[in-house]
Amino acid sequence: MANTTINTKKYNKWIVILSIVIPLVVAALFGVKLDIELPVFLPPIYATINAITALVLVLGFLAITNGKRLLHERLMKFAIILSVCFLVMYVLYHMTSDSTKYGGEGAMKYLYFAILITHILMSIIIIPFVLITYVRAITNDFERHKKIARITFPLWLFVAISGVVVYIMISPYY
Repeated sequence: MANTTINTKKYNKWIVILSIVIPLVVAALFGVKLDIELPVFLPPIYATINAITALVLVLGFLAITNGKRLLHERLMKFAIILSVCFLVMYVLYHMTSDSTKYGGEGAMKYLYFAILITHILMSIIIIPFVLITYVRAITNDFERHKKIARITFPLWLFVAISGVVVYIMISPYY
């Protein structure tokens, strides 16, 4: 146990750095506008990636609850890759396109913004949770991995699903 804690601690600096730098870089890149036209319309693509991420997370949960550790490991790594792909496309879209205004009114407008704001905040909060959970797995600190995964899984699943909901709600206004 002590050895796994030592192994985990050497990653802590990177977890803190990435958890701060990723949201700051994303925010900074929103201010950068590139005068290029992308060959594809990215929002439905990255919304699909979010949907696939949600599915992969659920499959990963089912795999580990059925004792299929290697499958779980592969699915979780795939979920991380999908999330990185989503983030790259999301930033690229916003660097090359103007933001779309939500055109709904009344209660739907409030619902949309409640989901959007919660999604954005949770997408920032989830970064250290995913990193810590991953590090505890790769350092074989499985007891502590399980403890934080119980928090990480529903938060990450919420971010993936709410991203799809946000896309569905704003898609008529593109």
